[in-house]
Amino acid sequence: MTTPTTELNITGMTCGHCVKAVEGALRAIPGVQTVTVDLAGGRATVQGDADRNAMLAAVTEEGYSAQVAGA
Repeated sequence: MTTPTTELNITGMTCGHCVKAVEGALRAIPGVQTVTVDLAGGRATVQGDADRNAMLAAVTEEGYSAQVAGA
């Protein structure tokens, strides 16, 4: 069985601190296994069966805008 992967488009990230803030917020969500944030591409790739709305809320709480890629 493959691990679900969610791609998020994130706007507002400008530096490494932003990347760490987003990574930390996403990793704190139950069900998240791995997080990879691409600053240049404005994307986060999340593996795990975490709730998508919880992911969006966590990123928003850090001060960035997020949406599920392709949604």
